[in-house]
Amino acid sequence: MLDLETLPYLKNKNLLAFSAGVDSTALFFLLMDNNIAFDIALVNYQTRSSSNKEEEYAYTLAKQYQKKIFTIKAPLIEQNFEKEARDFRYRFFENIIAKNGYDNLLTAHQLNDQLEWLFMRLARGAGVMELIGLESISKRQNYRIIRPILHHSKEQLIEFLDTHNHHYFIDDSNFDTRYERNYFRSAFANAFIEQYQEGVVRSFEYLKGDCDILQSTFSEMYRYKEFVILEYTHPKVVAKAIDMSLKSLGYLLSASQREAVIANHSLVIGGKWAIERKKHQIYIAPYRQSPMPKIYKELCRIHHIPSKIRPYLFDESILPYAVTK
Repeated sequence: MLDLETLPYLKNKNLLAFSAGVDSTALFFLLMDNNIAFDIALVNYQTRSSSNKEEEYAYTLAKQYQKKIFTIKAPLIEQNFEKEARDFRYRFFENIIAKNGYDNLLTAHQLNDQLEWLFMRLARGAGVMELIGLESISKRQNYRIIRPILHHSKEQLIEFLDTHNHHYFIDDSNFDTRYERNYFRSAFANAFIEQYQEGVVRSFEYLKGDCDILQSTFSEMYRYKEFVILEYTHPKVVAKAIDMSLKSLGYLLSASQREAVIANHSLVIGGKWAIERKKHQIYIAPYRQSPMPKIYKELCRIHHIPSKIRPYLFDESILPYAVTK
């Protein structure tokens, strides 16, 4: 039941993002059934009466199946919960990965999640490359995100769990339509997949093939720590190229930021990232304002290094000619 394209990567050191809900519990036992080694990490947001019981269940599974477990209690999040919660858990996961040398973060995104994303992007306006949203394998700076059940529906996962009498929790917040994703889930995605699952799976396969073709029109020329140079052949792929690179660096562009990177050749995103375009190249680096000696500025000018990129190179002791060879 695991997606075949992910299996070769699962031979590496894996950390499972676990919540005790349907999806992550199904993935836990599917990994067990396929003799794939992994440990688990759980964030307790303390938002539901069952939160502590879910954490206890994670400890029970870890002890029973001899898995390392990492848990953390999140602080109370009062505004913009979905984004702040995501940012918190990924900081937690990435800290674990860095300290323990994991190669992969396994997440239990499934087909319903993918269709919800597509509907949300359609509602806002999106091209082919933005409609996919989730991929089975996504490269980050120091690890990969692997989604081994992305092509399977929620209904299939529930059937698997119930058939094998595996315990799991139902997150009541998933039914709260005040959250945008939940609205698209209840109003569109679930019923659509229930009736047209085979067609949805094929459509995502076709979209992925189209995306692969489009992605061949840009490539990474240079990378050092958080500094990236991309080369592209068509202006239509600029936003996607920048989006994918920033994702690999742990930053997600908003819809308005995607529009901004298309419209501007030189800008700072979120006060954190400097992005500059010239000819068919894109430069991305953390935004810095460090003072530089005149001789370094002159070297940057000679080697055509964009101005917003220079302070980061200087802070990292990168010589301008080294990135233009």
